[in-house]
Amino acid sequence: MYHSHVTEWRAARDAGALENLVDHRTSPARPKKSAAEAENEKLRRQVERLEKELARNKAALEVLGKASALLEMISESAD
Repeated sequence: MYHSHVTEWRAARDAGALENLVDHRTSPARPKKSAAEAENEKLRRQVERLEKELARNKAALEVLGKASALLEMISESAD
């Protein structure tokens, strides 16, 4: 970085040219979610995750039940 760059930036700042470079996405005027809305969103994501986990566990139990029944049929036919 050169001193001439800093000098140019200071001159642009003093002239008001740098105000156009402000990132408006992070400005304080951006409305923030209330604590209740944030909590609701967090809980919705948690419920969705737990529902997926429950469905996966139910499927695993169903498979294990069928495997157990198949093994029982095989052991009975072997006798």
